[in-house]
Amino acid sequence: MSVKIQLTSFENASVLRKFTILYFVMSILPVSVLYYLYWQVKDYGQVSLSEENFFWTLLLVVVGVAIGYFATRSIIKGIIDLTNTNRTTLEEILGPDKMHDMESGNTNEIAILAKSFNEITSRLEENIRNLELAKKTLHSVLSRVGEGISSMENIDNFLNLIVETVTEALQGKVGILMVQEERSTDYRVKAVYGVGQDNGRLMKIKMDAAAFEQIFSTKKTSVLSKVPREGALSPYLSAPVTFAPLVLHDKLLGGICLSGRKIEDEFNDEEMNLLYNLGLQTAVAIENSRLNDDAEKTYFETISALAMAVEAKDPYSRGHSERVAKYVVQIGEALKLTAEELKILRDAARLHDIGKIGVTDKVLTKDGPLTAAEMDMMKKHCEIGEGIIKPIRSLRALCDLVRHHHEKIDGMGYPDGLKGDQVRPLVRILTVADIFDALTSNRSYRSAFPQEKALDELRGMKDQVDQKVVEVFAKTLV
Repeated sequence: MSVKIQLTSFENASVLRKFTILYFVMSILPVSVLYYLYWQVKDYGQVSLSEENFFWTLLLVVVGVAIGYFATRSIIKGIIDLTNTNRTTLEEILGPDKMHDMESGNTNEIAILAKSFNEITSRLEENIRNLELAKKTLHSVLSRVGEGISSMENIDNFLNLIVETVTEALQGKVGILMVQEERSTDYRVKAVYGVGQDNGRLMKIKMDAAAFEQIFSTKKTSVLSKVPREGALSPYLSAPVTFAPLVLHDKLLGGICLSGRKIEDEFNDEEMNLLYNLGLQTAVAIENSRLNDDAEKTYFETISALAMAVEAKDPYSRGHSERVAKYVVQIGEALKLTAEELKILRDAARLHDIGKIGVTDKVLTKDGPLTAAEMDMMKKHCEIGEGIIKPIRSLRALCDLVRHHHEKIDGMGYPDGLKGDQVRPLVRILTVADIFDALTSNRSYRSAFPQEKALDELRGMKDQVDQKVVEVFAKTLV
């Protein structure tokens, strides 16, 4: 196979090739003169050279050296010119202080150029490492958010996860997520990260949509170099401020605000796209949560209506669930329970007898005491009730109370015969309220007890019900 030789013009040749050619040109004349003198001495024993020939020989040597000198100088000058031409660019990249340090005490332009490119190479390698790390981090954000959407149990926890993750991943100082209120043009802060003790205060902020109209009108991610002077969020923000809209089907649901980026680099296209896509996923999660809440609210109202229908069959238990709900809230407030615990108690009280829908009317409306077989059937209502509400995610916290509201501390209750600490505090509250209302209601086989007598009956059940709950309840009835 023949080898193709690629010819290059002298002008476009490499510096090494140019230097080799010029060095050869500079050397050939002196070597030729020395060779000529050598043969003169060898053949004639002496140098036979006329004055005129010596003059031209010397002239040719000087000219050859001069040509080599100026040609070599031209090559070096080209490198120096390149250094001077690129100095401004290098100074923009490295900074004037760094350039000054490299030039200090050094007048060798080639050495300075070499140091400059070494510094740039080091920075490029560091940037590549940072970009690779950022890329992995940013992709993990989307992955983590995607997993959160698919396994989301609580929308508030999910939104807090988003704000914390994106703020840390993009090296911001403060992250704020705001959501537009339903049937309103106002926005409310739903999740905050990086503001310390002002967390609770920020969560109460309600903002007019006009404050964000200019930012969110484009429905695109935008970066502000200055913090807006007006607005409830201004004291918590520092430049640069990045806003990513939460958009779903061209409808704006809110926005994610990231401020005070800890690094000087501007957001690149990949990070901006990440924020935008994150906003889209968050908007989907918020809308799904709203739809789920609406569906579960409808379901809760439906089964509440069924519970009332069951009570309506028995004139003696009509209004029982609502009264029990009132009592458990009284006890819970006296015990300083949280708002979430009060809600669980109230909802469980309204639904605790929903399982009676599976009990026959003959047993449910029977006058007089129940037989052993009928009592076994009645006891099934606890398990039936749990089965009705268990499929609904938002009602799962009620399952324990609905199933166990007939359990006793001494283990003689049903359906599981729980004993002592196995009967949870909220169940104990519901049990006391349920028994009290049953005692103070008319039955086919007895008249309603006065409140004091009903409380005495509860106090007599010291091995069966929590006496601390009984005494707290008694004080709420005064």
